[in-house]
Amino acid sequence: MTRYLPLASVIIPLICILASMAYSPWFNIFGNALSDLGHAVKSSVAPLFNIGLVFGGLSAYTTAIVSQRIDKHYNMVLMYTGVSLILVGVFDEVYGLLHFIVSVLFFIGIALFLLLATLKEEVRIVKLYSATALVVVIVVWTIYFTYRVPRGAAIPEITSVALFAPVYLYTYFSN
Repeated sequence: MTRYLPLASVIIPLICILASMAYSPWFNIFGNALSDLGHAVKSSVAPLFNIGLVFGGLSAYTTAIVSQRIDKHYNMVLMYTGVSLILVGVFDEVYGLLHFIVSVLFFIGIALFLLLATLKEEVRIVKLYSATALVVVIVVWTIYFTYRVPRGAAIPEITSVALFAPVYLYTYFSN
């Protein structure tokens, strides 16, 4: 059962995010942040969206706790990232600045995991992918915060998670 926790920690939030998007015709991937779907006052799909983040974060945290064969540094970063994802789901956009802070902490966790894989990974292609993914993540967030392009944060958010997921799953399934 615990063998599939890494996969569950990716699939559960993705299913909830996609379902939330499907039931929110107002949502614009270029004009909104994904967290707009979790706004407890303005979004009818907020419970689905936020519970997906909480269960995804809990699954990631549990993965880190039970994975003794994985390098402890990966587990530490994954625990941090999992907890921050839980906090993004708990402190939705209604909380304003607090939500922004925990969201930034989550994406820093993704960047730290990619940096760690870049430094520690022995398989050359995984090391190269991780380094490239880290650069892309930094560039898309820099463009977003500097120029507000795109207008909403969904594209940088999706890009970050999409580039992180293969490295994370490789790390936890290859050992």
